[in-house]
Amino acid sequence: MQKRTLYSLIFAATLALRVAAAEPVLPGITDIRKYADTWEDKKVAVVANHTSVIYTEGAPHPEHTVDFLRRQGVQVVKIFAPEHGFRGTADAGEQVGDYTDKATGLPVVSLYGNKKKPAKADLNGVDVVLFDIQDVGVRFFTYLSTLHYILEACAENGIPALVADRPNPNAFYTDGPVLEPEFTSFIGLHPVPLVYGMTIGEYARMINGEGWLGNNLSCDLTVLPCRNWHRDRVTELPVRPSPNLPDKVSVLLYPSVCLFEGTVVNEGRGTETPFQVFGHPELKNMPYTYVPRSIEGMSRSPKCIGQTCYGRDLTGCFDEVKNGKKLRLDWLLEAYKNYRGKASFFTPFFEKLAGTETLRKAILAGKSEEEIRKNWEEGLRRFEHIRTRYLIYK
Repeated sequence: MQKRTLYSLIFAATLALRVAAAEPVLPGITDIRKYADTWEDKKVAVVANHTSVIYTEGAPHPEHTVDFLRRQGVQVVKIFAPEHGFRGTADAGEQVGDYTDKATGLPVVSLYGNKKKPAKADLNGVDVVLFDIQDVGVRFFTYLSTLHYILEACAENGIPALVADRPNPNAFYTDGPVLEPEFTSFIGLHPVPLVYGMTIGEYARMINGEGWLGNNLSCDLTVLPCRNWHRDRVTELPVRPSPNLPDKVSVLLYPSVCLFEGTVVNEGRGTETPFQVFGHPELKNMPYTYVPRSIEGMSRSPKCIGQTCYGRDLTGCFDEVKNGKKLRLDWLLEAYKNYRGKASFFTPFFEKLAGTETLRKAILAGKSEEEIRKNWEEGLRRFEHIRTRYLIYK
């Protein structure tokens, strides 16, 4: 009898886990009605782009957050747009100006053009700012810097901020060197590792809680948690977070392969599988070949355009990276080893991506991956201790 009871409990627990696993992940914006006291009868500015979408029951297509909010009775008066623009059509690094969005009739203030932070005048008549953008959990993704400057502007002007959380597809591990202060830039504002294992909402709590806004500023911050998500649930995103992250493979490999952007090696831009291949004309003894080309809406002028690149096809490495739970430094080390003109391999941009000069110097010195990793172990431990204060999910 006791054995049957035990088996029944195990079966019930297993069934409950299966049901829980099958439940869809819902972004924080889904529960906006729960926070009506924050926005009701107030004028709201929304920080959004093409990733700001929500699937509603019975709808054949995702609905944009701005449209969803307006249906819920939120008085949206302005849009702030990050890199790639409000509709996500601008190329990486392309400057975007202010304009009026034709579909909504709302003014769009670009935060990736003449300014990165809203001016006081941009916030005139705004009572609340709502941030809802999909992140991918990598330090050099510029949406984090946009988040920082939004929180800073809200703190300076006494405006509450809501961050509608979304799952981070790379939240299941932390790895890489912690950013050193001398390499601070728009692709890295905070002392965090390359992969930091937090959602955008958790990260907002950390920016605010650690005093990173400066000048003793603190933002009146509320995070709207997403539902049915946990840190080891690698969620496929409903839309590409940026033009060159078209699918879950690119998103998962991005932290490792993007380091090639600080080298002469092409990182897959100019192909249909960006960040899933790498190559260069001088890596002739490597097994894979491809020719980067200009692709409208993805990459107009990729490195090595029109040239045959030799390198590796990484499209089948999804499970390796997911199960390995670490950056794939071996790809970078292999490319450097096989590149003939060693002195020209790295560009000055590499330090900004890595957040340190130690990684480049270690590779130049011929250090092994194990030796390189030891350089950032202590920094990772310190960060993970800080990180625990701000985690929302298991």
